[in-house]
Amino acid sequence: MKEIIGGSDFKKRLLIFCILLIVSIIIVLPYVWMLSNSFKTTMETLTDPMHIIPQEPTTAGYEKVLTKSPFFRWLWNSCFVTGINTIVILFTSSIVGYIFARFNFKGRNFLFAMLLFTMMVPAQVTMITTFIIIDGVGLYNSVWALIIPSFVNVFGIYLCKQYCEEIPKELIESAKIDGAGNFRIYWNIVIPQIRPALGALAIFTFLEYWNDYLNPLIYLSSTDNMTLPLALSYFSTQHSTDLSATMAASALIMIPAAIVFIIFQKQFIKGLALTGMK
Repeated sequence: MKEIIGGSDFKKRLLIFCILLIVSIIIVLPYVWMLSNSFKTTMETLTDPMHIIPQEPTTAGYEKVLTKSPFFRWLWNSCFVTGINTIVILFTSSIVGYIFARFNFKGRNFLFAMLLFTMMVPAQVTMITTFIIIDGVGLYNSVWALIIPSFVNVFGIYLCKQYCEEIPKELIESAKIDGAGNFRIYWNIVIPQIRPALGALAIFTFLEYWNDYLNPLIYLSSTDNMTLPLALSYFSTQHSTDLSATMAASALIMIPAAIVFIIFQKQFIKGLALTGMK
C-alpha cells in the first residue's frame, strides 16, 4: 500500500515538474532569442530570425550601443529616476501606511477610501492634466518630470498599511512606555516588521519605473534626457531599424533589473507568501 502511495506521489511530483519545466522554457525562450539576435547582424536576423545559434557571431551591436550612442548617459538617467522614485516611495508608503494603520484621526477612513478610489482611475484619464501641470511649472524635458509626480504610490500605502495592522499593539505600546517617540517607533520597530512588504514593493517599484516607456515619451524631448526604454527608439529610423543594436541594448537594460531581483528575491518571495497566508 505504501509503495502504491509512494508511486502515486512520485507521478504527481513528476507531472508538476514537467509542467513547471515547460512553463519555464516558454518564459525563458524570448530572452534566449533576444540574446542570440544581439550577436547577429541585422541581415541574418531578418533572413533567419528563429535560428538560435548565430552563424557569424558579431559584437557590432554592443559596440554601437556602448561607443556610438550616449548609452551611459541614458543609463544614469534611468538609474537616477528609478533610484529616487524607489527610495522615496518606500519611505512615503511605509510612513503613511503606518499612520493610517495605527493613528486615529477624523476622516481617516474617508481619506483612505479616496486613496483607494484613485487606484481605479486609469492613468490615461489624468495624462493631459498632468502634462499641463508639468509644463506649467517648467519641468517639461527634465528627468524631474518623471520623479516628482511619483513620490506617492497608493498601492504601496495600501500594502504597508495591511502589514502595519499585523504588528502587535503591545509592541508599540511598550515602546511608548519606554519613552520612544513616534518616528523612533516607526524607524526601529515598524520598518523591521514590514521588511517583506518593503522588499516586494521595492521590486515592483523598480521594475515599474525602469521599464516605463510612456511617461518619458510624453515628458522628454531631448536625446540627452532619455531613459533606457525610450532610448531603444534611437536605433530606429523611419525607414530602417538596427536590430542588432536594439537587441544588444535590450540585453544590457535587463542586467540592472536582474541584479535588483537577485538582491531582493528573498524578501519578495517572503512578502508574497505572508500576503497569501493573510
